[in-house]
Amino acid sequence: MTRLQQTTYGVIACFFVATSALAQSAAIHTNSDATALVSKVQSSSGLLRALDNSLETVVSKVSPAVVQIVVSGYGPSEEHGHTDTARIVRQHATGTGVIVDPDGYIITNAHVVEGAQRIKVFLPPPAVDSPIELQPIHAGQILEAKVVGTHKQSDLALLKVEATHLPTVTLRSDVRVHQGELVFAIGTPEGLRNTVTMGVVSSLARQLEADNPMVYIQTDAALNPGNSGGPLVDIEGNVIGINTLMLSEGGGNEGLGFAIPSAIVEFDYRSLRKSGHVQRVALGLRTQNITPTLAAGLGLTRSWGAIVSDIAAGGAAEASGLQLNDIVLAVDNRPILGLPDVIMALYVHPLDQLLKIDVLRGATPMSFYVSVKVYHENIDDLADIPGLQKSLVRRLNIFVTDLDGDVTPLLQGTRSDSGVLVVAQIGGSNALDTGLETGDIIRTVDRTALQTTSQFETLVHNLKSGDPVVLQVERKGRWQYLAFEMD
Repeated sequence: MTRLQQTTYGVIACFFVATSALAQSAAIHTNSDATALVSKVQSSSGLLRALDNSLETVVSKVSPAVVQIVVSGYGPSEEHGHTDTARIVRQHATGTGVIVDPDGYIITNAHVVEGAQRIKVFLPPPAVDSPIELQPIHAGQILEAKVVGTHKQSDLALLKVEATHLPTVTLRSDVRVHQGELVFAIGTPEGLRNTVTMGVVSSLARQLEADNPMVYIQTDAALNPGNSGGPLVDIEGNVIGINTLMLSEGGGNEGLGFAIPSAIVEFDYRSLRKSGHVQRVALGLRTQNITPTLAAGLGLTRSWGAIVSDIAAGGAAEASGLQLNDIVLAVDNRPILGLPDVIMALYVHPLDQLLKIDVLRGATPMSFYVSVKVYHENIDDLADIPGLQKSLVRRLNIFVTDLDGDVTPLLQGTRSDSGVLVVAQIGGSNALDTGLETGDIIRTVDRTALQTTSQFETLVHNLKSGDPVVLQVERKGRWQYLAFEMD
């Protein structure tokens, strides 16, 4: 039971005690006094009923768009807490998703669908107390889903089912979230569909790892395995986050749940739907939290906030005039109170716009406009290579580049001295399943050794629908074959 639930039950208990006391008091007062006391009791009861009705309204507004996700695939066997990588077994997993478009687009966690060979989406059944003609036409159906794209860093995935006119929720990145406000988590913990738990926002921007540029909404609403990918909503029914993880010593709920903020969810959703992957801005700088000790040692004018601790040579930040020890005051007019605020502001900055950053240099406030670069997370440091030439091979839904002297130094443990490198993939429900992954080096096509991307494009262009294709690829230092048929 959460602290909020304990408080709620305590209030209700006090209400009944007070009701009993008022009834006893009314027996020894005049009729007019008794009438006034009864009126107060009825007023209190009305307030509780209004609260109950409002909570029911929130749940009924959101829950029709919350689905159960069942994933089947293969993975290493686990027994007594130990993983046996030599023994591959069939695995099943469950999670939760949120329908964000009536044409069948569903947001969930990337870890829910990782390694999936088959994904089923269970739409919620009709509400028991509602007229059947008012129910969504797809209620209670089981649909097959395909992965449009995933983003491991934020732990988000976009799925697509072949259906229309589905019930949806709207991602509202403009809704302000406040510490202490009432929230609800809707999901499928332990496979129990359409489960609702209640709590409060414990923290607005919690960074769990110093080197992981992700921030979360912390909540004490009960989260358990299976809640992953489900919505965290406020009392107006706004989705303020997607539940993604919990911290627990024993594996159960301990009041430490974390949700991906809706601003990040909306940004990733638009990117994944457009191209199947997520692109963000790169400034070529690093910031960290200011502590009183850090401020005293560096002679800073304030002992809190975020400070520029590193600037990459030749990067956008250096070109704009930013310097080490600049204290960040605002990014795109968003006030900066610490490192999580910087992370959030940079994450959701539009790729095609100048970034405004306000800093304090010594005691002087200054403003800079930075011409941002695009950071392709799927190819890590490769995206930072000036003038990287990428070729789109549309039939295979991949971008490739030559394996030349600019690229090979960034690939650790590479055995191949020729071939083409897969630097990005295009997602989509109809994408050909080649088995290729970002970072793969394609060495041969049907036993023909590759030297250049133009050669590769020609070979792929000449393939006919139904032709068997065998690619030899190097993946993480190991060679393997990928076989498929052309569409």
